[in-house]
Amino acid sequence: MSSPVRAPSYRAVLRVPGALPCFSSALLGRLSFGVVFLALTLAVTDTTGSYASAGTVMALFGLTVAVLSPPRAALIDRFGLRRALVPMTAVYALALTCLAAATWTPGTGTGPLAALALAAGACAPPLGPVMRTLWSHLVRDRELLQRAYSLDGVAEDLVLLTGPLLLGALLTSAPPALGLAVAAALVLSGTVLMAFSPPARTLPTSTARAPWATARNVPAPRARQRRAPGPLLAAVALSSATGLTLGAVSLLNVAFAGRHGGESLVVWAETAQAVGSVLGGLAYGAVAWRARPRVRMVLCGAVLGVGTATAATASGMVALCALLLVVGVCTAPLLTTAYLVVDEAVAADRRTRAGTWVNTAFNAGSSAGSAAAGALMARTTPDAGYLLAALPLLVVAAALAAVTPSGRGGWPGGRRRGPTRPAPRTRRRPAGSRRPGRSAAPN
Repeated sequence: MSSPVRAPSYRAVLRVPGALPCFSSALLGRLSFGVVFLALTLAVTDTTGSYASAGTVMALFGLTVAVLSPPRAALIDRFGLRRALVPMTAVYALALTCLAAATWTPGTGTGPLAALALAAGACAPPLGPVMRTLWSHLVRDRELLQRAYSLDGVAEDLVLLTGPLLLGALLTSAPPALGLAVAAALVLSGTVLMAFSPPARTLPTSTARAPWATARNVPAPRARQRRAPGPLLAAVALSSATGLTLGAVSLLNVAFAGRHGGESLVVWAETAQAVGSVLGGLAYGAVAWRARPRVRMVLCGAVLGVGTATAATASGMVALCALLLVVGVCTAPLLTTAYLVVDEAVAADRRTRAGTWVNTAFNAGSSAGSAAAGALMARTTPDAGYLLAALPLLVVAAALAAVTPSGRGGWPGGRRRGPTRPAPRTRRRPAGSRRPGRSAAPN
């Protein structure tokens, strides 16, 4: 995956007209998600005195957030940010405020808290996919869009790491319920600022075109409509396998640390993985790759799987941290490329829901991976667990590698090779005008 000498800079991304205020507003709203999960856990535990109640409420909240993300994204694609995202966020913020009031003092039962958590989870705004849709709307150059997605992913990681620190500062002088109120204020203010920014005003909404039409603003040929779901399904499959692997790794790290000095040492493993993800995301976005996005996505998945499997050979925490650093370096590039692949596969007015499917697949895989690792730890060692955790990702990456390198699967975003069907517009073009090696049309 060699690269040209010159590549667009991160400064060039932020200099795109309207990008900086829109991006800043989105990060303000996404900071809420760095606060809300821990705040809700602590607040429910504080008011009920029961970890079981906290687990039930969090499970309901997380389930509705994940399962209902695609329908919420479809509403945003259909009606736009102001008519769908803002009311959705207002209801979400109201539910969080009610949860804050209900948990401010002890005594509230699990039933009312669970109902409020369901209401909040059902309306949680998909700010990450929305911001990536706005990036794709703002940035036409594919190399610059890769840089924008990398910057977005790294910034989101940092924001999610900042959230618990903010909550910790609040807890020094206030109950955990205040964290829920702060999360409500952050998400509402950030979303409103983003939805009323100039780029959001020109964002297209859904039309009657076929669901998986290409990103061009013209109807796709019938043959391409049949093939176009390929990249979306591939990105979703690889994201799900990645979540499954990393979800299992998180629990395996705790068990490994318990065998090599104490479970508290797991913080170093998690830190190494997070640092690797940030560094990998920044480095990946800084390079103008010549390999096509679908090839890079599969390669990142394979390297991540190999790194996870190699963790089985770690002799102690230092070795494990070094290997997890490699795993982290591949994580952000893999997800960034998955979003690029999906962005090129769907129409401009359907990008939010397509990106949400990638998010949902990753989160669902992560939950399944954690559950599977918990069952495995009763029957095997962490060393064997790392090997088993890597298996789904390696299998999916190998399956995709068997069909993607030749570029014959109809996936957009790369150079076409080999024979292709004549395009419908060939009658209006001189013969031979479709030169081999021409890239897909920009968004």
